[in-house]
Amino acid sequence: MRKYENLVIVKPTFTAEEIQANITAIEEVITSNGGEIAARNAMGMRKLAYPIEKNERGYYHVVYYTIAPAAIAEIERRFRINEDLLRFVTIKYDTNREITAWNALVEKANKVTEAPKAEETPAPTEEAPVVEEAPKAEEAPVATEAAAE
Repeated sequence: MRKYENLVIVKPTFTAEEIQANITAIEEVITSNGGEIAARNAMGMRKLAYPIEKNERGYYHVVYYTIAPAAIAEIERRFRINEDLLRFVTIKYDTNREITAWNALVEKANKVTEAPKAEETPAPTEEAPVVEEAPKAEEAPVATEAAAE
């Protein structure tokens, strides 16, 4: 099993649900051919360097996976048939140095997907007490000064 990365650019004219359905179909192509997805990185809507099929923007999505080398031809064939994709690129990680880089990219992609969920939940509970405590600290000296006068 070799390690691969696929960057796909989906047409921007779709709704969020349709884009998600296309991403799910892309990942299904990989898993149906015996691949194991290690990480995903949804890069979101970005401006293209040059227009492709009159589109100036595209939805970027990166998939890191391991698969047998013989299955890559079928995956790329299915990507070429898919008219919803503007572009795709498959990168093979072969040498030890490249595999180390692939592992680092997978870890980074997994942290990116986990970090927003972890940060969104505690942030409101942590910020609310800090905001409430700050005015109390300022009011206390004012009350003390008033009592002293």
